[in-house]
Amino acid sequence: MTKCLRLLRHLPWTTQLRPALVQFQTRLKYTQHQGVKGIRNRKSFFEAQMQSGQQAESEQETDTGNGTDTLDMRFLDDRAYDEVAGGAMRISRDVATAQKVLILQPYVKWAAKRNTPDDVKPNDQLTEATALIHSLPNWKVVRGLKVPLESLERKALFGSGKMAELKTLVAELRQEQQLTCLFVSKGTLSFAQKHFLEAEFRLPVLDRYSVVIQILRLHATSAEARLQVAMAELPYIWAQAKDASMTQTRRQGYSLTDLQKEILRSRERKLRAELDRVRRQRQLLRQKRKQQNYPIAAVVGYTNAGKTSLIKALTVEDSLQPRNQLFATLDVTAHGGFLPCNLQLIYMDTVGFMSDLPTNLFECFVATLEDAMLADIIIHVQDLSHPCHAAQSAHVESTLRSLAFSIAGGDSTASHMPPIINVYNKCDLVPASAEPTAAEQEGSRRAAHRISARALTGLDPLLQDIERQVLAVTGRRKLQMRVPNGGPEMAWLYKNAAVVFTEADEKNPERLLMQVVICQRTLEQFKRQFC
Repeated sequence: MTKCLRLLRHLPWTTQLRPALVQFQTRLKYTQHQGVKGIRNRKSFFEAQMQSGQQAESEQETDTGNGTDTLDMRFLDDRAYDEVAGGAMRISRDVATAQKVLILQPYVKWAAKRNTPDDVKPNDQLTEATALIHSLPNWKVVRGLKVPLESLERKALFGSGKMAELKTLVAELRQEQQLTCLFVSKGTLSFAQKHFLEAEFRLPVLDRYSVVIQILRLHATSAEARLQVAMAELPYIWAQAKDASMTQTRRQGYSLTDLQKEILRSRERKLRAELDRVRRQRQLLRQKRKQQNYPIAAVVGYTNAGKTSLIKALTVEDSLQPRNQLFATLDVTAHGGFLPCNLQLIYMDTVGFMSDLPTNLFECFVATLEDAMLADIIIHVQDLSHPCHAAQSAHVESTLRSLAFSIAGGDSTASHMPPIINVYNKCDLVPASAEPTAAEQEGSRRAAHRISARALTGLDPLLQDIERQVLAVTGRRKLQMRVPNGGPEMAWLYKNAAVVFTEADEKNPERLLMQVVICQRTLEQFKRQFC
């Protein structure tokens, strides 16, 4: 067959038929082998097509003059991938689509079998699940229910009696308010659980991971945020398909075709390459800040705890616009402020954390969370008005420890965190007569600060504590120096150190007393130049 094709190709009357011959020969690559060989040939053909496409894209970038420093985001708009992701997460990328949601908050009845802290009540979990849905525009909560269970691992999830009751409720809500989907507020549902519930209720079923991904898609506006959100989607899709069985009688997950698997692998390779570039760029920025000798404070906390509001209060930066939404901040941004000693400090705003989510969701944000873990100090903002702020605080601290371990490459000896300053925000929403909880008493022993970023109360003691911690960690100290009034020494100190205050020397009017904040290296440079 191959020899015949070669002979036909060289005949003069076959010039117009060459495209059809090429198409026929390409079709033979798909059909001439069956079984494992057929899969391999299809896979190799797809890889060849991908490589040729990548080469064409690189040539196009060279022709247009695009630099290598810009992020290539074109591969994120892939319809084939959107179909795979939509099949796994049961949601489309169009966040403008209106949804009417029934929230089912499952919880284990027996306290001994629960995996949540004792102070986290089902009402609090339902409130957080409702806030997740309200974070999406055009999404409306029709009703929220708490459903007691004996275990969260059953395939049916609900008992037969509760299932019949829920099916009746869903049928009524579909007729009355046109219910469109169900939100089971559990970290992740297995595909078997999701498939069973969808067959019973005849509606799409979402879990917390799916809803959070949709919120992240909505708030991801920068190129770095879009890359990290796209990377966070892939572990969920693979997890939904990992238990797939090739037998027809026992299928626990959904089966991906070879083409779909290759689409996911290719997307993952591109995302890792772009995220590695982001990490290198972030590393260069950290090196520049280190050369300029700026101290850095990372502001971390549970989502919607008031991190951005605190930074705005400390820096008086009008461009910051805090929002009362979950996951409103996805990018790690730097904001400059001054300590009481006139030392300039950079505050790093970070993405918020949330409980009952897999850790690999936040590990996809390591490219930017490294800035927080490599800062000089960490400011942990907690929502004091939230009834579960103790559990939220414990979750943030455990997540920070796991991130430090991940950034250190799994080396427990090298995984260390900077000093942490605990800040209790929104104290204006707590009654003054309320007794301190056990978490507040523990926080007082750890020198926690009660503040209100909105009312601007309690900020002065906090700034004093931040200054003390920064000076201790960075090796800076306050010195009083006597220099010529108006001389080059005075100008040099204003440029390279933080000047707290100046006053005239009573003993010598030609001299000036300057109190400065200076590190040892800068002090040695001053001595070499002027002493």
